[in-house]
Amino acid sequence: MDDRTGAETGTGVHDLFGASGGGHAPTIDDGTLVGRAADLARLGAFVVEVGDRGGALVLLGDPGVGKTALLGVFAREAEAAGIRVLHTVGVQYRAQTGYGALRQLLTSVADVRSRAGAMPVLAAVADLGHAAVSGRQEAVAAAVVSLFTDLSRERPTVLVLDDAQWLDPASAVVFAHVARALAGVARAGMVCAVRVGDESFFAHGGLPLHELGPLSEAASEELLVRRFPSLAARVRRRLMADAEGNPLALLELPAALTDSQRSAGRALPRRIPLSRRLQAAFASRITMLPAATRHLLLVAALEGSGNLLVVRRAVAGRCDLKHLAPAERVGLVHVDDTTGRLGFRHSLIRSAVVDLSTSDQRRGVHRALAEAWAGVPEQRVWHLAQAAEEPDGQIAALLEETAETGARRGDGPSAVAALVRAADLSPAAAEQARLLAKAAYVGANITGDLREVPRLLEHARRIHPDSDSPAATVAATMYLLNSHGDVDTAHRLLSGAIALQPEPYDLSDPTLLEALSTLLIVCVYGARAGLWADYDAALAKCTSVPDTLRLLRATFADPAHARPSDWDRLDAAVAALADTSDPVRIVRIGTAGAYVDRLGAMAEPLLRTARGGSGGENHFPAIQASFLWGSHAWFTGRWAELRDVVGNGLALCEEFHYPLRSWTGKFVLACVSAACGDFATARSLAEGMDQWGGSRRARAVSCYAAHVKTLLALSRGDFESAYHHACRISPAGTLAPFVGHALWAILDTVEAAARTGRHDKARDHVAAAREAGLDTVSPRLRFVLGACGAMAARNDAEALRRFGEALADEDTQRWPFDHARIRLYYGERLRAGGAPIPARSQLAAAVEGFERLGAAPWARRAREELRACDDHVPRIGALTPQEHRIASLAATGLSNKQIGERLFLSPRTVSSHLYRAFPKLGITSRAGLRDALDGARQ
Repeated sequence: MDDRTGAETGTGVHDLFGASGGGHAPTIDDGTLVGRAADLARLGAFVVEVGDRGGALVLLGDPGVGKTALLGVFAREAEAAGIRVLHTVGVQYRAQTGYGALRQLLTSVADVRSRAGAMPVLAAVADLGHAAVSGRQEAVAAAVVSLFTDLSRERPTVLVLDDAQWLDPASAVVFAHVARALAGVARAGMVCAVRVGDESFFAHGGLPLHELGPLSEAASEELLVRRFPSLAARVRRRLMADAEGNPLALLELPAALTDSQRSAGRALPRRIPLSRRLQAAFASRITMLPAATRHLLLVAALEGSGNLLVVRRAVAGRCDLKHLAPAERVGLVHVDDTTGRLGFRHSLIRSAVVDLSTSDQRRGVHRALAEAWAGVPEQRVWHLAQAAEEPDGQIAALLEETAETGARRGDGPSAVAALVRAADLSPAAAEQARLLAKAAYVGANITGDLREVPRLLEHARRIHPDSDSPAATVAATMYLLNSHGDVDTAHRLLSGAIALQPEPYDLSDPTLLEALSTLLIVCVYGARAGLWADYDAALAKCTSVPDTLRLLRATFADPAHARPSDWDRLDAAVAALADTSDPVRIVRIGTAGAYVDRLGAMAEPLLRTARGGSGGENHFPAIQASFLWGSHAWFTGRWAELRDVVGNGLALCEEFHYPLRSWTGKFVLACVSAACGDFATARSLAEGMDQWGGSRRARAVSCYAAHVKTLLALSRGDFESAYHHACRISPAGTLAPFVGHALWAILDTVEAAARTGRHDKARDHVAAAREAGLDTVSPRLRFVLGACGAMAARNDAEALRRFGEALADEDTQRWPFDHARIRLYYGERLRAGGAPIPARSQLAAAVEGFERLGAAPWARRAREELRACDDHVPRIGALTPQEHRIASLAATGLSNKQIGERLFLSPRTVSSHLYRAFPKLGITSRAGLRDALDGARQ
């Protein structure tokens, strides 16, 4: 195992004793030992110490952390290396049997039994036909040391003593003496495993310790993947959080889940109950505590935060915090003197405390905690809900308020849990159905649990078949769009549900607001003017409209037709994002500013929201934030980070089944792939977009595909194809209504038009953008339109002036790919105009910019142009250097298209150069090129 699998590397026992078979830590097929190579290495190092001077090592760890499994592997490895390994173990509930563990050691191996039989003290202990044990325990210990000394003369001998905390008193005293006495007895040693915090007769104080800690996060995940490969990623994360690196918990907790919960994470319980084996691992220390202490622990476990003030209020009149002392002494809990908070040594101890209580005890504690939290409504209502034994409409209403508060601050999982519990406590079937539908739409739009939507909606329909609500329609629409439905069907469902609501529409109802927001997104994906009539009509019937809806309608849905006041409102909303933690608002304002370069001002909150998804929270906003930030990274040249952040978002899309949203992330990845020369990846992603978007009439996704194909063609010098793909987004010379993506494709459309000789179309496109006022909307658009005006210019003088003006602002370097492209265009124009020296500086800068980004095809193209600036290339007759290069390639038999691909020119441009070259060489066809060029050189 190595770091890539989450297991530490380390030296094994074989290495330390010079045995054959490799120089790595043991290869463990049993998943319980994943990540324990460093601990095995420590045991191996101990054996080396034993070989020199003898000694003992105490392996200390919590229940279930893997002490027994580790000792087992160590013993096998030691035996394989030629070491004699003896075993004994303490046994719970038999701890009072005199010398029981020592007798097990002395009688288990024939060689040891025969030697012990020759020693009267040990023979009596082992009951090998001799009289009862005589003498003190020190004498027995001395005899055991003598036995070990005798055995170690033949070969190294190690005693493995497991569960030393359960040794019978007599054996415990003897083994404690032996452990200390073996120091100095070469080639004789003892390894003892002891539970943390358990009271024991085995006094290990002063002996060398090695604490066996929890598994790392990576090792925990590897263990679950090995043992339970069908677990959904979400379930793995939840189990890892509950287990806190405890291997026994990682192996046992999945048993409490149903098959559907394991495979899809459906309806995971708030607290996963412990298996009998897990409960038993922690029960002994708990059941031996006084009743008052156990009650205090139950209150602390159900309170959850460790707030001792709340715990004290909840137990007032029944017990006092001083009753925590027995639990502290055995290491079950600890109190932080700095913060004054109580913490359980391990979350499994908290779970065991709860599992060992009765349901009546738990309800009573929840009632006491509800009173203790009287001043904090959200905490109080949760405890009231847990204490309730029958439906209670008042508690259900309080839970719904709590859910709305949680949703506003982005705590989607808690909001869904509150709504589901509110449905359980609602007396009326219609209310239960409404709350379940609401939970479904919160899950779909905040938590990111789309696979739960059908289950919740079906449950709602079974409870109340005639129920229908905007919440249910929103949830169903999200599911439909991400499965096999199309935009038009989703639009019809939402429009119909909204139209059924009483007028005027009150958007203080969050479900109606969500329905209208979802309808807006459906219209955006449809990207057709006809879809917007119902949305605009509904908006006109609202008593008041949130700024997010107005901004999304104006600056995202149709930015080419937004007004100056819309940009002012957008900038004010962006500035206010610093004070919000609401992930839904962050992504909506981010979306409103995406096409007009406002994402840079929102980078921090977007990245924060994106990271929330990998932490297991609010997956849907995290997906959106990942791709919004990725769009910003595409334009600002942060392509390596883009792959990471967008990759995480796509992983969430895959896990939670959001194919519709995935295309935005795949679009920016495809753009980077096209620019960097990974044409196969870019083409595959674009074809996937075309197929998915076309079958669902999601024109926005088809526009993504067209843009990627445009970039692909430009990167390969196929300008004719680039032009036709760009016109699929919006015909050259127009900015199609409700196609916001056209703003991201302006530079590509103008370049493709200009390079294919469609200069009128290029000028028309620039004019349409300027007429829409886009040159005043953002610095990047102003820069891009300045350069587009240069490419579409009617003469060289105008073109060079415009290029110079566009590049004069140093801020243009904030967009390195666009900046390098425009330097390339400027350099080409300078060189073609007979100014190779200034052309060189522009082209060299373009090469540097493209290489820094990894945009290999563009860097090659810029280098080709830079070489063409070499004024040492002789003119062949009246041919220009470019005409000579094209004529030479044509003389080898290459077609105009092949020459264009090599020199990053359009076939039409190649044809124009040849048309001018032929009369200069005195020929009329390609057939005479070779002879004409040879003659011109002589």
